[in-house]
Amino acid sequence: MTRLNHQEKAKEFDKWISWKQEGNKDAETELIMRFLPLVTKVANRLAIGLPATVDKEDLISFGRFGLLDALQKFDHTRGLQFETYAMWRIRGAMIDGLRENDWIPRTVRDKAKKIEEAYTRLEQEKLRTPTDAEVCEYLGMTEKELQQVLYDTSLAAMVSIDEAVGEEDEQKTARHSYIVDEMTPRPESVAEAKSLKEVLSKCIDKLPEKERLVVSLFYFEELTLSEIADVMNLSPSRISQLHSKAIFRLRSALTRWKSQLL
Repeated sequence: MTRLNHQEKAKEFDKWISWKQEGNKDAETELIMRFLPLVTKVANRLAIGLPATVDKEDLISFGRFGLLDALQKFDHTRGLQFETYAMWRIRGAMIDGLRENDWIPRTVRDKAKKIEEAYTRLEQEKLRTPTDAEVCEYLGMTEKELQQVLYDTSLAAMVSIDEAVGEEDEQKTARHSYIVDEMTPRPESVAEAKSLKEVLSKCIDKLPEKERLVVSLFYFEELTLSEIADVMNLSPSRISQLHSKAIFRLRSALTRWKSQLL
């Protein structure tokens, strides 16, 4: 979607007024069509590391419901950017759709939890990032088995980073949104958001080089799985594994940060 100029923004705002305040269904349809490409954009980004059994068309189908929900609940009078709000809602709808359709088996969730615990325990014991060999020894598996588990649990890792942080449903913000540079508009949340960003920033800096590059390219440069694979001259499955390991480490840091607040 292209960035709008001032005149185009004014026209778009008029459509919101026409629909929300005057009940113009044509204006509603125009807004739906205007923002429909966001669904495909989110689906393409969420597809990084997902198992081949997950059909992107299913993600798009789930995401359309998220877009409609975002359009209904968005308050156009607050002067906020709809795209940011909508992409969070669309992403949430896709994640909910995957959960409801049981795309993540219990065995996969259990493996993901064990890997996360391994990274957390080893980082606390060694006061540094553990190597793959150390994680394998801790879990009692070969490095090949670990890489397969990381690939199999990539969806679980993605879901974990999309879990919301907050109290009320309307105010929740997904953890991954703190990785990109977005501040919550509510004053009482600024301190928490700033603290969380600092924690994540330090954790990202400590990631192994390849994992740090994957996080940077995906969350900051907004490259897709295939694009990152091309840049790093690695296979998409390897990028998925690196992404999974990075997310486990970030999640571990978030867990420690959260425990310090209690």
